[in-house]
Amino acid sequence: MRVKAMLLDLEGVLYDGERPIEGAAAAVARLRDMGVDLRYLTNTTTRSRAGVAERLAGLGLSLGPETLFTPLAAARRLLIGWEAQRIRLAAPETAAADFGGLELTDSGPVDAVVVGDLYKDFDWDLLNELFVLLRGGARLIALHKNRYCRRGDGIGLDVGPFVAALEYAANTQAVVVGKPSPDFFQLALDDMGVAAAHTIMVGDDIDADIGGAQGAGLKAVQVRTGKYTAADLEHPTVRPDFRIDSVASLPELIGDMM
Repeated sequence: MRVKAMLLDLEGVLYDGERPIEGAAAAVARLRDMGVDLRYLTNTTTRSRAGVAERLAGLGLSLGPETLFTPLAAARRLLIGWEAQRIRLAAPETAAADFGGLELTDSGPVDAVVVGDLYKDFDWDLLNELFVLLRGGARLIALHKNRYCRRGDGIGLDVGPFVAALEYAANTQAVVVGKPSPDFFQLALDDMGVAAAHTIMVGDDIDADIGGAQGAGLKAVQVRTGKYTAADLEHPTVRPDFRIDSVASLPELIGDMM
């Protein structure tokens, strides 16, 4: 294949916790010099795109907000397409910045419930409130549905188990706008004006990054950092097209594909 563009996950690929992955900034600069069009995908629902860019700058990674694709931006586009007006946003307050033009409310009825990562703020009262809104006819949007994520020094529950509980209780199905949704990957491709056949996804999560990208028709590279574990080698359905030790090895990998 001839590589024209690349989608890169953030957490676990360019940085891990509060430290950048060694060689990440240099690899990104080298890829730019090679003429690769880069976009950065993240399933974070705790920060706006501007907030994500600010945090990355603090880690020595200078990425413009316009190059970032988040579930928040995807959800807003979906809601506008639905002509939804009143929204219950169950996500950190900082996420509200990416929902301009929509009425965010804590009282029902609402047209849609949008669920993001509230970490320890998921409790019975909140889940029951959202359940009642869904029973009242609201549609459910999940900013992503990951089962787990890295929390500090370990792995912990992500938003997916709570979305699944709401689906089960309200007898509904969430529209998932983050990875591994094929629509999420297609949004990034459309923005760059490139085809999946000329694009590579780089990630650490065997399901959300690798499986999701391949399901959208992209080739995928898994890095052995972040969420990667030896168990990924035995995954029953997903096989990355390439594996590398870290993003630092990426320019060398694709050098012959340009």
